[in-house]
Amino acid sequence: MSSFEVLHEITILLRRGRSPKYTEETSTLVLNQKCIRDYRCNYDLARFHDAVTKPIPAELMIRRGDVLVNSTGVGTLGRVAPIRSEPLQPSTVDSHITILRPDPSKIDPEYFGWSIVAQQATIEAMGEGATGQTELSARRLGAEIELWLPSLATQRRIASVLGAYDDLIEVNRRRIAVLEEMARGVFEEWFVRFRFPGHEAVPILDTPDGPLPEGWNWDRIGDVATYVNRGIAPKYDNEAETLVISQKCIRDQRLSLLLARKQSKNVPSEKVVQPGDVLINSTGTGTLGRVAQAGQVPPGVTVDSHVTIVRPGSPDDRDYLGLSLFAMQPVFEHMGAGSTNQTELARSAVQNQMLIWPPVDLRARFGGIVRPMRELIEQLAYQNAKLSASRDLLLPRLISGQLSVDDATRQLDEAA
Repeated sequence: MSSFEVLHEITILLRRGRSPKYTEETSTLVLNQKCIRDYRCNYDLARFHDAVTKPIPAELMIRRGDVLVNSTGVGTLGRVAPIRSEPLQPSTVDSHITILRPDPSKIDPEYFGWSIVAQQATIEAMGEGATGQTELSARRLGAEIELWLPSLATQRRIASVLGAYDDLIEVNRRRIAVLEEMARGVFEEWFVRFRFPGHEAVPILDTPDGPLPEGWNWDRIGDVATYVNRGIAPKYDNEAETLVISQKCIRDQRLSLLLARKQSKNVPSEKVVQPGDVLINSTGTGTLGRVAQAGQVPPGVTVDSHVTIVRPGSPDDRDYLGLSLFAMQPVFEHMGAGSTNQTELARSAVQNQMLIWPPVDLRARFGGIVRPMRELIEQLAYQNAKLSASRDLLLPRLISGQLSVDDATRQLDEAA
C-alpha cells in the first residue's frame, strides 16, 4: 500500500555539518553551498578540511544515498543534491548544509533522492529570518516535508527511470568536458606555448607587451571585432516571441536559453545575436566578466543592457576569438569599476583590451580543427537540455503516482 511519511520518520540522519578548519593539505573534502547546483555536487569547488586536528564524526561523512540541502543564505538556500555514487575521497559538509540520510528499510535511497529533488521548490520557500540571514532548520525540514511511499519495488522502478535520464545526461556532460579540454589544449599549445604548425621556422620576437612569433600582433578587441556593444532595455512580455538573454543565462562559459525571458521591444538588427557572437556579463558583482559564445540560436534573440556582444570579424575568427575571450574571463572579472553592486564593465574597457592576433591562415586552420569539436559540444548540450526538461516534467508526476512507470519508460525510450 502507498502512504505519505514525514522526513523524520524515514531518515536515520537529518543534521547539519560542522564548521571546518581549512587546510591546503590533501585531506578530507568539505562541500559548501557553492558546490550544490542543478541537483548535483561539484567536488571541484570543495576545500580541504584538517580532519586530524578537528575530527569529523563518522555519521557526517557523505555516503551514497545521502541528500545534501543548502540550509542558509539567499539564492542558494534549498538547493538539493542527491549523492548517487560514493565520493572518490573522504568528504563532509560545512555547517551551511544539512545531510539527509534515508532509512533503507523504509525507502529506497535512490527514490528518496529523487523525491527530495521534487520538493526543492517547497524547501526553498521554507527559509526563515532576515534578508541575508535566512535559515532552514533541520527540525522544520524533518517535520513538514512529506514523501509519497509506494511499495519498495515501485520505488526502485521509479528511481530506475529517473536515474536513466540522469545517466544519459552525465555521459553527455563527460563527453562535453573531454571535447572542451581538447579544444583548450590545441589553443594553449598553438597560441600560449607557440607550438603551432611550422613554429620551428618562425622566430620569436620581443615586443613591448611580451614575446610574439614573427608576423603576429597585439591588437585591441575593438579593432578585430566588427561589433562591441551592450544590448537593449527589454520590454518583458510573456506573449512575445523574442527572447532576451540576461546575465543568468551565462555560466560556466556556456550559454543557456532556459532562463531567457520573452520581450516585445523592436530589436535593432545589429543587436540580434548571431552564431559566433561572444557574450560578456558587464554589470554587478558575482556575475560580471563571465563569458559565453553563442551557437545556433532562435531568430531574433538579443541580449539585455547588462550583457556586451563581441562579434567576430569573419567566420575564420569565430573559434580563435571565442577561446581567446574565454581565457581572458579572469581579466574581465577584475576590470569592473564602480561601487558595490553597481560594478560596470565599460564597453570601452572591452574594446581597448589587448589580445594576441595570429595570421589569418593560422586562425582559419585552428578553426578547422576545433569547429567540429565545438559543434558536437553544442549538439550534446542541446540533447542534455531536452533530456533535463523531459526528466523534470516526469519527476513530479512519477513521484506523486500520477504517471505510471510503464508510461514513463516508454517516454524514456523515445527520448534516448
